[in-house]
Amino acid sequence: MSARDVIEVRPDETFDEARLLAWLRQQELPGLEGSMRVRQFGGGKANLTYLLEFDQARYVLRRPPLGEIPKGAHDMSREYRVLSRLHREFPPAPRAWLFSDDHDIIGADFFIMEYRQGVVVREQMPAEFAALDDAPERMSFALVDALADLHRVDPERAGLGELGRPEGFIQRQVEGWYKRWQAAELDPVEEMDQVCHWLREHLPESQRVSLIHNDYKLDNAMLASDDPGRIVAIFDWDMCTLGDPLSDLGALLTYWTQADDPAEFRAMAMMPIDPRFPSREQLVERYAKRSGLDVSAIAFYHVLGLFRLAVILQQIFIRYHRGQTRDRRFAGYSELAGLAARRALATTDRSTHDKA
Repeated sequence: MSARDVIEVRPDETFDEARLLAWLRQQELPGLEGSMRVRQFGGGKANLTYLLEFDQARYVLRRPPLGEIPKGAHDMSREYRVLSRLHREFPPAPRAWLFSDDHDIIGADFFIMEYRQGVVVREQMPAEFAALDDAPERMSFALVDALADLHRVDPERAGLGELGRPEGFIQRQVEGWYKRWQAAELDPVEEMDQVCHWLREHLPESQRVSLIHNDYKLDNAMLASDDPGRIVAIFDWDMCTLGDPLSDLGALLTYWTQADDPAEFRAMAMMPIDPRFPSREQLVERYAKRSGLDVSAIAFYHVLGLFRLAVILQQIFIRYHRGQTRDRRFAGYSELAGLAARRALATTDRSTHDKA
């Protein structure tokens, strides 16, 4: 988490800081002397993340978003389990120290993890990298290389061999995300039904069982402030599981924005729009070389990523619509969900044309 992303805690996302401090001081974390200052990382759109500052130490607290949570989503116990073990085999994963499901403390499950310092790239190129012409390429390929390296981690050796049920993973993804869509849908979106049907008809055979991040994108990575080609940390592991590694690559392609993308999709960009960034095709080629996997069916995974993005946007919007969060950023997310659905359908059309 980058210090530049820190804001004062939003009024509707506060908690009892004194109660948290009392609990923390019962644990065996170092550096808790003196007062505690709580601020919030403002960049996230789902789970809530806070910076806990003491005189001699900094820690990060993660909890689910406000409002009703879909079953299996925003799982803090899962994220804690992953990060308390994975850091030994995959250094970009920050270490998690403590977990609590006692809602009397802050009103939700939460965990405490280490604080790492660096640069997170969002919609604008950070000042640290603005003068480096090759920064977009270096950070992009570092991101892909780290993904391929994650997919080579032995789940058993990492202590995560029972994290999920890899058999039938992709089919469960399609059906599970469609059920979540139906639970959050306000007005019918025909494209989502069409995309779901296409996915059901084109299920691929998985080549490998890997630990997968399940939300892999540029703004979930932290780069060294003096080297855009070095990954300092990767965040947001609450959906990590065992499954098909190409689903992670499909998610990365989903969030990847190119200068020649349609204007409405560029408006959703979560990264700088700069022609110096590699294309999606270049990312796929880089991943294939480092991972050794066959990527000929990557269009399916890209469509699945777009389908899932539509659901995530609609889930965020429905919390806002129901008054479970007052964050005005989410007011237009239902429209964005429709855009993602139409993009997914267009990608199925291109995939069919490419194979003709």
